[in-house]
Amino acid sequence: MALFGLIQAAVLFSNAMAVLHEERFLAQSKIGWGVDQSIGGFGEDPGIKAQLVNLVRSVRTVMRVPLIAVNSVCVVLLLLFG
Repeated sequence: MALFGLIQAAVLFSNAMAVLHEERFLAQSKIGWGVDQSIGGFGEDPGIKAQLVNLVRSVRTVMRVPLIAVNSVCVVLLLLFG
């Protein structure tokens, strides 16, 4: 059951990132994690903050529909096997 626990933790973490609302949470937080309008030059690596915001935005865009199926499978497995 340890493998299922790790999978369940990853699904819960993905759910947490998928439900973050960019305007309400990220832009209005005390640390100001909104969309950064400054664009770096060509070949410059974005900072950690920009990479994390892009990760959250990507998870919200790409994983929203597949998470519905994964959550359904997890719920059924938990109902069947406890």
